[in-house]
Amino acid sequence: MNGIPRHIAIIMDGNGRWAEARGLPRWRGHAAGADAARRTARACAERGVETLTLYAFSSENWRRPEREIKVLFSLLEEHLKRELPELLREGVRFSAVGRRDRIPESSRRLIEEAERRTADGKRLHLRMAIDYGGRAEIAEAARRIAARAASGDLLPASITEETFAVEIGRDGVPDPDLLIRTGGEQRLSNFMLWQVSYAELYFTPVLWPDFDRPDLDAAIEDYRTRVRRYGAVTAGNFADPPGQPSAGVSG
Repeated sequence: MNGIPRHIAIIMDGNGRWAEARGLPRWRGHAAGADAARRTARACAERGVETLTLYAFSSENWRRPEREIKVLFSLLEEHLKRELPELLREGVRFSAVGRRDRIPESSRRLIEEAERRTADGKRLHLRMAIDYGGRAEIAEAARRIAARAASGDLLPASITEETFAVEIGRDGVPDPDLLIRTGGEQRLSNFMLWQVSYAELYFTPVLWPDFDRPDLDAAIEDYRTRVRRYGAVTAGNFADPPGQPSAGVSG
């Protein structure tokens, strides 16, 4: 039986479908999704979750129409401006993960300001994955490790999973315990591929703008029923093959 997950990661899916079902433009769905992000961050802080990572904009999202991309970053900037005072007041640390060289300069400045001003927050670490891709993250970690090996700073034979884990998780955040995806789809969509290898996965048909405290509680309650063995089993669960003597029994 598990307790409250230390780290929850969420693939926020369904904004566009939520808007279309109501005959609204897609940007209204994204605006409603920003409200859901705010509610969820508050609820996680109230429940004692230490880290919340939200998949806000994937590296593949650049393929969307230019107008929609502009609206997404405009909403991000509006959200950061509006929420920064509350983040500071509530002791929430904000940070962004992903590339920064392709996002609008105005967005980048606001992200860096929020990171700087909330750096001492202890109640919740709110992370936004922006221009993020799991495969690219792993490839970039591999490039850094290869550069260290080429310079003689690292022996190739000494490269382990822990080496990669340190390079990928350079901000010291623990791997997610629980990954939630809203909107009914059941795939990872290139999100935190390394980090979620042992996360508990929870898929819900609820569209992201409708996701609220009861939905979060349902996901956490489901998580609490899971048995996390990390590939191991207890000795009592293993039966001897037919016709074989029981282990530890002398003849």
